[in-house]
Amino acid sequence: MYGSSSGKGTQESGMARTRDERIDHAVLTAVSELLEEYGYGALTMEAIAARAGTSKPAIRRRWKSQKHLVVDALAHDRVGVVSIDTGCTVCDVVGHLEALRRGLTEPRFGRLLPALVADIADDPELHARFLSVVWEPRREACLRSLRKAEERGDLRPGLDADLVLDLFAAPVVFRTLFGHRPLAPDFVEEIAHAVLRGVGTGVDHRCAEA
Repeated sequence: MYGSSSGKGTQESGMARTRDERIDHAVLTAVSELLEEYGYGALTMEAIAARAGTSKPAIRRRWKSQKHLVVDALAHDRVGVVSIDTGCTVCDVVGHLEALRRGLTEPRFGRLLPALVADIADDPELHARFLSVVWEPRREACLRSLRKAEERGDLRPGLDADLVLDLFAAPVVFRTLFGHRPLAPDFVEEIAHAVLRGVGTGVDHRCAEA
């Protein structure tokens, strides 16, 4: 009898613990709220644990560091990621750039971006994860719009998609990082028209109401 009971106990103790997704969600939500309220520099594990209603050891079992946690919180929020298909290339591009502009003006994303990028620069693995789960979804969403624009004949065939995406996003990111000029809503329209004049097929494609 004892042998049977002991074996069962050993089997149960060897089973992997099921990760509680409610804690994951509470922690990620807490990080987003604290980033918006206090900023990246003031973020602490103690504050995150208190806001999420859990403990620091529980958080550390799930994330290697606070930086990993912030990256996952940004990926969870998907700030500035939109899906657009209006049938109008200019409208779609402006929509993506406006979503990026608004995202970069939000405290939980735009204000922490320069400091976070600097923090993860010496961690190739985390930097690659940041690009994969935070930055790439924005590029992929815009890339889908560019592919449809090419299918409609609005863009020259054979364009380097990565280069075109960088041409669209770089001015918005540049003004966010340096703050040398306002990041106004009409700025994204200027970018869209300027780039499309260079990579388009010679027609300024607009929606019917424009």
